[in-house]
This record gives sequence, C-alpha cells and structure tokens, in this order.
Amino acid sequence: MTSALLSLLHLGALHPVEKGLTLLLAFGPFVVLAVVVAVRRRQDAAAEQQPPVDPATPDAPADPRSTTD
Repeated sequence: MTSALLSLLHLGALHPVEKGLTLLLAFGPFVVLAVVVAVRRRQDAAAEQQPPVDPATPDAPADPRSTTD
C-alpha cells in the first residue's frame, strides 16, 4: 500500500465529510502560510523596483521627469 492510502486508512471509519474536514484542518494552515509568503514576496519585489524616496523633500516627486508644469 502507498503511504497516502495508509494515512487515509489510519483515520479510521470517518464519514467522508469528516475526513475532508480533518485533512483541511491538518493541511489548511500550511496552504494559507504558503499563500501569505507568496504575496509578501511579490510585494517586496515590487517595492524593490520602485525608486527610493528622498526623506529630505517628501513633497518632491521621485522622478524629476514626472513634473507637470
């Protein structure tokens, strides 16, 4: 028997809904964590690509070519 089948048989005689809820409870937090890590990495990568803001002149635009005269 494969290990996946053995782990499902190890749960015993549960209703299929109970098996689904048990698996969701067991692996759901890891799925949520993976999504959060992926989103944060995407946000960090986007933040690295933006030009830095000069703290001495916060009202000035970051790119001098973007002035609207």
